[in-house]
Amino acid sequence: MKYLEIKGAKEHNLKNVDLKIPRDQLVVFTGLSGSGKSSLAFDTIYAEGQRRYVESLSSYARQFLGQTQKPNVESIDGLSPAISIDQKTTNRNPRSTVGTVTEIYDYLRLLYARIGIPHCPKCGKVVESQTVDQIVDVILGLPPKTKFQILAPVIRKEKGQHKKTLDFIKKEGFVRIIVDGTAMEVTDEINLDKNKKHTIEVVVDRLVAKENLGKRLSDSLETAMKLSGGLVICDVIDGEPLLFSEKLACVDCGISMDVLEPRTFSFNNPFGMCPACNGLGFHQEIDPDSLIPDKSLSIANGAIKFFGLKSDSKYYFNLVKALAEKHHFSMEDPISQASDEFLDALLYGSEDVLEIAYEGKFSGTYSSTFEGLVRNMERRYRETTSERMRSLIERYMSETPCPKCKGKRLNPASLAVTVHDKNIIDLTDLSISRLIEFFKNIELTSREAIIGEAIFVEINARLNFLQNVGLEYLTLSRNSGTLSGGESQRIRLATQIGSGLVGVLYVLDEPSIGLHQRDNQKLLGTLRRLTDLGNTLIVVEHDEETMEEADYVVDIGPGPGVHGGEIVAQGTLAEIKAVPESITGQYLSGKKIIPIPEIRRTGNGEYLKIRGARENNLKNIDVNFPIGKLICVTGVSGSGKSTLVNEILFRGLAQKLYRSLRKPGKYTSIEGVEAVDKVIDIDQSPIGRTPRSNPATYTGVFDLIRDLFAKTPEAKARGYLKGRFSFNVKGGRCEKCGGDGIIKIEMHFLPDVYVPCEVCGGKRYNRETLEVKYKGKNIADVLEMTVEEALEFFSNIPKIKMKLQTLYDVGLSYVRLGQPSTQLSGGEAQRIKLATELSKINTGKTLYILDEPTTGLHIADVHQLITVLQRLADSGSTVVVIEHQLDVIKVADHIIDLGPEGGDGGGTIIAMGTPEEVARVPESYTGQYLKKMLK
Repeated sequence: MKYLEIKGAKEHNLKNVDLKIPRDQLVVFTGLSGSGKSSLAFDTIYAEGQRRYVESLSSYARQFLGQTQKPNVESIDGLSPAISIDQKTTNRNPRSTVGTVTEIYDYLRLLYARIGIPHCPKCGKVVESQTVDQIVDVILGLPPKTKFQILAPVIRKEKGQHKKTLDFIKKEGFVRIIVDGTAMEVTDEINLDKNKKHTIEVVVDRLVAKENLGKRLSDSLETAMKLSGGLVICDVIDGEPLLFSEKLACVDCGISMDVLEPRTFSFNNPFGMCPACNGLGFHQEIDPDSLIPDKSLSIANGAIKFFGLKSDSKYYFNLVKALAEKHHFSMEDPISQASDEFLDALLYGSEDVLEIAYEGKFSGTYSSTFEGLVRNMERRYRETTSERMRSLIERYMSETPCPKCKGKRLNPASLAVTVHDKNIIDLTDLSISRLIEFFKNIELTSREAIIGEAIFVEINARLNFLQNVGLEYLTLSRNSGTLSGGESQRIRLATQIGSGLVGVLYVLDEPSIGLHQRDNQKLLGTLRRLTDLGNTLIVVEHDEETMEEADYVVDIGPGPGVHGGEIVAQGTLAEIKAVPESITGQYLSGKKIIPIPEIRRTGNGEYLKIRGARENNLKNIDVNFPIGKLICVTGVSGSGKSTLVNEILFRGLAQKLYRSLRKPGKYTSIEGVEAVDKVIDIDQSPIGRTPRSNPATYTGVFDLIRDLFAKTPEAKARGYLKGRFSFNVKGGRCEKCGGDGIIKIEMHFLPDVYVPCEVCGGKRYNRETLEVKYKGKNIADVLEMTVEEALEFFSNIPKIKMKLQTLYDVGLSYVRLGQPSTQLSGGEAQRIKLATELSKINTGKTLYILDEPTTGLHIADVHQLITVLQRLADSGSTVVVIEHQLDVIKVADHIIDLGPEGGDGGGTIIAMGTPEEVARVPESYTGQYLKKMLK
């Protein structure tokens, strides 16, 4: 079968689609947002491929796998097992890093366990093996009459019941053992939980330190080592246990180390992790800067926000006042003038006894020490059982590097093992490109080369895969939760290439997102390698370069939502361009264009000036953002765009304008803040975490619609208020389903089934509420309307029409008013937020920040988005957009181009000015591509 043939696809808005596409080739699905691309690629083709594979497994295996429902399609022939690589599966686990996700860290752990050179974590000398004589000398150095016992650790934190081991210990004639820290006898009934990790230590001998102990001690040590394979513990009664190894120990310091194993270098394993932070590398601690965000205020005027120290009638206020008097500081003075001694006592407590006069419920004079604001909150956080109090205190916490491991996650012994003078964390802190260089230039002994040959092959292959998908700026220690959707998708793509599978159907969702044009060819080369192996690639994409590289293009449309769901054109890119009904073809052929503005805005002459930006890879740069312009921040992936705009500009302004507790990135100062009165970050995070959240509730249009229904004659006659028309509260909603409209049925080894509520029929409301109608439609009917339909329906209600019009203007005409937030893409969520802001009254001094708003947008939708952004800028507001899309960049008034490279090679300003000025800078990669657009 050389073709993948789909017949009668009707999933979501697909209109009985028939499609035949070539196998083992690169196929691009394109079309307007909401036209049905994802419905065809993911919800039909991928879902059916995965379903068929899972169905081939046993029912026992299927109960552990999430099955997908059979999609609404008549037949699919020529289908292979399918793998989906989308943007929605970023791991937020703080223990997950780029190294662990790509498995490179696993190979590094193996490398260090086999050829690593251990050093003493105390003196730094190379650790050598210990003989029995050396161990005897250390133990005989204990103070006379010290009681101790010699233990053989036969099981160390391993799962299982270990019955064979216990039987062997009994057979060998030993009497006492220590199981998970509890002393027992081998004759006791011992039942261990097979699913938990256990430690079993055999008590070989019990001794008292004295002269002439050498022979017995030596025999006991030899017995213990024989039992445990080289390890022995000297368990000092009322003291610290001493671990000895037949293989590794520092002669000078007496420090012994375990035999090197891969788990020694795992920050997720007790044998390798830092004991202070449990391998996280950081602690959650109260941040003093969050407690006192504005040091220009006095304590009397509310400098300390959490405790609300405003009134001298409060006990705590008088306690602080007494502390201030003790340190000769006035409560009316700015806290910035306070001495270091007072601030230290205020935050971390004082042993001085304070006399406090207090008038209130328990009036009188009290003597007390001061616990300190930080210590008080830490205690309350530990002791509270209230989730509300816990979450409130967490707002004042920040992540600080672990003081013991300095953020390196591993214990001192693991960090003391090196390969060519670098420990394993030193390597993971290098960028991918520098790591490739390190392994390229490494000089190995013949022994190291033989042992590490297979390991180096795997490491280098995976590093090169990451470089080939444009991620050479990342470090292996980078937390996977901080990656963008595009970055995490490309990491999984690189991992799939390494698997070397053949005959697989890969379905990708816009892999070019977040990728600069310069790196596109690397990505396309990677995709081509998958097809060369004998795999079929279906890529949902809007990028012109990807379409040019594709073997086959399918254009779905012609419009969004109900106006889409049909195949408009298919074939090569040239064939798509020749179809007049294809909007994609119209733009690609140049018949439709996004015009370049004839005049660029000059702004109002004011600037937001960031001085000394130095967070992450930013090189202490000064940046000016002109007020009243559409500004694009550009640069290759990893050049520092998000750090500059999101972490410094947005958080810095939010702190100054709203006293936000979120700590901005490192910078010296922000000047010109008075030029803006509001800063709004319109990102791609969901508009809600549950299906109860939807576009109507988020934009506020549902409040207006409920008001309208409450004013109908029928509602007034029945005494219904607007609350009656909410599906979130009792009264008007269906109580059988709680206003969800659906009920989940658990099917055990089959996937959970969601069925419409049998009482309300999926309409969410009870019968009486649904009897109230406006223009023949009840409230459930309105929630089922698309934005386009609702705009026509409420055309005579100005307030409702205005909010719906903004949703329409940002290209969301196809979205249903009641569509659950969980069904919306990141790009759709971002545009709903943009529409919500557009519907508000603009002061003309607002700063809008958008991070790649063209994500998931067709070129026609980009055209529409640009119109909206221009509208915002025309109102006098400042719009800052992080973007790679050249059509957005070319219409900007001002560009700030960062680079020249990503990671360590970025973080500097390459060019600033109008698109024409940036295009004349030869060092700017953005400028080189922009030059072609401006001709």
